[in-house]
Parts: sequence; C-alpha cells; structure tokens
Amino acid sequence: MNGYQITFFTEQDRRHKGKPVAEWLVRTAQEMGLGGCTLIAAAEGVGHDHRLHSSRFFELADQPVAVMMALTADETERLFERLRTEGVHLFYVKTAVEFGALGDGSSV
Repeated sequence: MNGYQITFFTEQDRRHKGKPVAEWLVRTAQEMGLGGCTLIAAAEGVGHDHRLHSSRFFELADQPVAVMMALTADETERLFERLRTEGVHLFYVKTAVEFGALGDGSSV
C-alpha cells in the first residue's frame, strides 16, 4: 500500500485539551480509526527554538517525543483536517512510503 509516514515532534510538557499533545495525538488517531501509531520518547533533541531539549533525571517535562504514523493519502488528509479544526500547532515530517504487513498475523 502507498501512503505517507507522518512524524510529529513535540515535548512532553506541551498540552492540548489538558492532555500531553503526543498522548492526545495517539488517542485521536485511535478514535479516528487510523492504524499504526507509535509514540517514541527521545533522550535529547534540538527544537525549532534552537534550544536543547532533553530528559533529565529529575525533569521529564522538556523530554522530546515523536508520534509516528503510516497512513494512506485519505487518512492523512482526514487527520490533517482534524488537526486544523482543533487548532493544534505541531511540527511534522511527511514522507511518501510503501507500507504493509508480512505473514499471516497469527504468530506471536
């Protein structure tokens, strides 16, 4: 199947509707019936503000996180329309990809 890999970048302390943005994105993808959404916590990153963001032993609020999805073109448009409607401000990378699954799905 052809579509897009969408990766959103944010920080742990950024919130939307009272929830961390990354968690909100994962729940929204699930609610919309989008398959394949992964939240990834990073150790360090440099943001658009040119500041170093990192997870520290005592302070995880500034921890960089990424939410990655593999979506069809239609799913991508529906998600982006939802994000526009919600007024969410996020940096993203959108890459054309081929994706699918191998095997019969019964193995653990």
